[in-house]
Amino acid sequence: MTTSTATARREMTLDKLATVIRDALEELKAVDPVEIDVRGKTSITDLMFVASGTSTRHVKSIADNVIEKVKEAGVRPLGVEGELAAEWILVDLGEAVVHVMLPKVRELYRLESIWGVDGDEAEREGDMATPLAGRLQRG
Repeated sequence: MTTSTATARREMTLDKLATVIRDALEELKAVDPVEIDVRGKTSITDLMFVASGTSTRHVKSIADNVIEKVKEAGVRPLGVEGELAAEWILVDLGEAVVHVMLPKVRELYRLESIWGVDGDEAEREGDMATPLAGRLQRG
């Protein structure tokens, strides 16, 4: 990691990074986005975002938008996986990981359930998982 990238990462707080991600998901109309706070559950990341796209093109566009927006904010992704098939694209940002999937893939792998949150629970649990739909509605 270059010095400028390390500096940008330090300057970008987790809250600011989460806001950039939320806005990028909203901008391209990600379907059913959920934010899961996994601090204390894994050392891999602090926040996980799971969202769906309506087609492989939509999944790719959403992931590309997340990548573009975080780069504009001064953060370079550590890795991006799944771009070729675009059924499930993972964007690793270090402190946050973004999963963008086709609905059938999301249903099959049920990442929210793996982290102890099902769809109904995600709507109730503010501190563990937060559906972004309410946050993304702006008046």
